[in-house]
Amino acid sequence: MAQVPQTFDALAVRTWCGLALESLGRAREEIDAINVYPVADGDTGTNLYLTVESAVAAVEAVFTAYDVGRPTLADAARAMAHGALIGARGNSGTILAQLLRGMAQVLSAEGETAHTDGPGLRLALRHAADSARQAVAHPVEGTVLTVASAAADAADGTEGEDCGAVARAAYEGARAALAATPGQLAVLERAGVVDAGGRGLVAVLGALVETVTGEAVPVVVSGAPARVEPEAEECADTVDEGGPAFEVIYLLEAEDAAVDRLRERLDGLGDSLVIVGGDGLWNVHVHVDDAGAAVEAGVEAGRPYRIRITHFGAGDVHTTGAERPPRERAQRAVVAVVPGEGLAGLYGEAGATTVLARPGEPPASGELVEAVRRAHAREVVLLPNDAELRHTAAAAAEQARAEGIRVALIPTRSAVQGIAALAVHEPERRFDEDVVSMTSAAGATRYAEVAVAERQSWTMAGICQAGDVLGLVDGDVAVIGTDVTATAETVLDRMLSAGGELVTLVLGDEAPEMIAEHLEARVREAYLAVDTVVYRGGRQGALLLIGVE
Repeated sequence: MAQVPQTFDALAVRTWCGLALESLGRAREEIDAINVYPVADGDTGTNLYLTVESAVAAVEAVFTAYDVGRPTLADAARAMAHGALIGARGNSGTILAQLLRGMAQVLSAEGETAHTDGPGLRLALRHAADSARQAVAHPVEGTVLTVASAAADAADGTEGEDCGAVARAAYEGARAALAATPGQLAVLERAGVVDAGGRGLVAVLGALVETVTGEAVPVVVSGAPARVEPEAEECADTVDEGGPAFEVIYLLEAEDAAVDRLRERLDGLGDSLVIVGGDGLWNVHVHVDDAGAAVEAGVEAGRPYRIRITHFGAGDVHTTGAERPPRERAQRAVVAVVPGEGLAGLYGEAGATTVLARPGEPPASGELVEAVRRAHAREVVLLPNDAELRHTAAAAAEQARAEGIRVALIPTRSAVQGIAALAVHEPERRFDEDVVSMTSAAGATRYAEVAVAERQSWTMAGICQAGDVLGLVDGDVAVIGTDVTATAETVLDRMLSAGGELVTLVLGDEAPEMIAEHLEARVREAYLAVDTVVYRGGRQGALLLIGVE
């Protein structure tokens, strides 16, 4: 009996992402250790892992959204690409995000088709390699780009409908190209290692083989862990003593024409320039000496956010002179996830380190760990401010504890609970006492939000239609209405019927103009001795957040 050709569908996308994350997790330390190009900063494995972790979260969210059935191949592929784009870290992570986006563009073109076959997967791999190369301002051979092109070339040499044969060929082609990278980059040859980004891509392609065939691939040998001395690093290809000192990464909302101008501007400011994305959302990565100028260029092009600026450490290829003394750790810090720029400013003024969670883009655990490290404190209080982030925050806390940081996770389920906790935070108190006080304040704050329904669904208050105004109290739909202000007033009355001393209102960008004044007047008229405070939250998803203490 002839064997049925192996195909690739939405479930395969989900499986592939999960297996790729596991593979990168096993190889992360090894990949970090061989990272010598373009900067020997020892984080390529971690950056690739965080990038794929974000892709996994996005794909899982798409599957979770389906009560019955499953998403199409196009749905899953687009989610994978979007998750990788918003979560991309470092040079290699940004390139990997573009590789996944290139694949998704082909897989999404299948429309509502349930799966693709060998020719479709071949085309996806080719488009991935070509689009990634186009995204890099100055491609260098012996890097992940070379490995991606070799994978696509090998896949092109296959025939037939079987995705398994295509995946195996791509993996073997990538593995052979990876082994040859030391002969293409002198810095790799001196260190006795293969390219770290290419090694990560081979791990991802190995996961693809396992996804479509069910068979694990051989372990790749990367070479001896790199321990490159500064003198050797300084003579690396295209990297010298006068190289840029900062890595700048940000997401950018901008039009294509503006991004073309941005690419020219940043190319003149530094090196290692990679801009990936499309359809109005981009991930920008560049190494520069003037980090402010790189961010300003993004502001001129559109709207940058999730800006991360990393100074390459003393002794790195980009710095010279005496070793700088390490910055003294603070005793205690607060790290909080916030849903809008306005609240990020408010939390920041109160001394918190913030992680911005935009609508539909929850942070991954790696991003929370990064924020804990950025806080640079011996003790950290972590406020997730979202019930859905409980497990993500717990994983981040565990990782931070493994690094020697004392972390307390307060299970805040809304930003208004976080505001209440932050209001009673006193760094001078004993850690346990401070955590108890903050937890008590958060727990004593009821929370609600007013939002617009995106689709028809069953709720605790009945069936809602797309466009209905929903009032959620403590996470459950309590009111279904047609008018935002009237629905908000009903929600507020229900909350204050059980008593309260302080009402906190956080307005989203799309909240009606006079809603705050109307609700403040309602509180003054109907509830004696209850104060009201109003904040502007910016683009926070919900039209209005309400807290009652």
